Amino acid sequence: MEALNDRVIVGQVGLGPWGTNLARNFSEVAHLKWLCDLDDGRLAGVAQRFPETTFTSRFEDLLEDPAVEAVVVATPVVTHAQLALQALQAGKHVLVEKPMGLSGPEAEELVEAAEERGLVLMPGHLLLYHPGVVKLKELVDSGALGDVLYVYGNRQNLGTIRRDENALWSLGVHDLSVILHLIGEEPAELWARGESFLKQGVEDVVFCYLRFPSGTTAHMHLSWLDPHKMRRMTVVGSKRMAVFDDMELERKITVYDKAAEQPAGTYGEWRTRTGDIHSPRIANDEPLRLECAHFLGLVRGGGNPLRAARDGLAVVRVLEQLQTSLDREPA
Repeated sequence: MEALNDRVIVGQVGLGPWGTNLARNFSEVAHLKWLCDLDDGRLAGVAQRFPETTFTSRFEDLLEDPAVEAVVVATPVVTHAQLALQALQAGKHVLVEKPMGLSGPEAEELVEAAEERGLVLMPGHLLLYHPGVVKLKELVDSGALGDVLYVYGNRQNLGTIRRDENALWSLGVHDLSVILHLIGEEPAELWARGESFLKQGVEDVVFCYLRFPSGTTAHMHLSWLDPHKMRRMTVVGSKRMAVFDDMELERKITVYDKAAEQPAGTYGEWRTRTGDIHSPRIANDEPLRLECAHFLGLVRGGGNPLRAARDGLAVVRVLEQLQTSLDREPA
C-alpha cells in the first residue's frame, strides 16, 4: 500500500501508436491520472484499457491539476517543444518524445526552463535504455575494445514512408543518440547528403559523416527505401570489434576478437589478428519499461535530473547541423 501511495501521478498527451505504448507502461508503474488527445476516437478506443484514468481533449486540464507531478508528451514532433515548455512552466516534470525540439534554440529554452525550476526534463531516447546498447556502452567504457576508431549505424527498411519528416529526423535521431552516448563528445566536423525520390524536399535516404575531437569518426546510413530491414550499430576498436543488432532475437551483441596490429621488431608492417567470437547474455527487459522507470526515478530524486536533457540538447544541435549540411548544395 505504501508503494501504491508513493506512485508518481502522471498525465500524458498524445495517444498515437507509440503514445499508447507509453500509456500502457505508465499505467503499470505510476498513477496515470490523465490521458489527453485531440482525437475523441482515440480516447474512446483506449477508455476500457485504462479504467482509472480521466480522458480529455484539453491539455490545460493536465497542467491545472495540482496533483499531477509529471507530464508525458507523445504528440507529433512539431509540437514537442511547445507542449513540453508549457508543462515545465506549469511546474511539471516532463518526459518528451524525441527529438525534444526542431532547433537548438528550442531545445535550449527547454533545458533552461527545467534548470530554473529544478525540474526533470528527459527526452525519450529509447535505445539508450536497451540492454544491448547498455552492454555496448560497458564494452566501450571498460576498454575491452581498445580505443574506439570508428562507429557506424545502419537503420534501413522499406517503409514507414513519412510525408513531413525526412529520414534524418525520423530515423537518424535513434542512431545519433547512441553514437553520441558511446563516444561521449559532440562532433567537430560533419556533413550529410541525401535524396528525395518519393516527395520533393523530404529525403528518403540520407548518409551522414561525423568526426569527433578525439579523432573517432562515425557514419550513418538512413533509409526507408531499402530492401533490407536493418537496425545495427558497429563499433570498431583498436583491440576488438562489437556489433549491436536489434534484429537478432538472441545475439543482440556480438564481440569479435579481431584487430590490425603491428608486431614488435617489424618496420611499419601491419597484420590482422582473428580470435574468438562471442555473444554475451543480454537481458530481455522491455526498453520502454526501463525508460519509464528511469524517468520516474529521476522525478523521485534519484540521479542527475538534467543529464538526459543536456544529452538530448546535444542530439538536437547535431541534427540541426546535419540538416544544414543536407540543405546545402554539394560542391
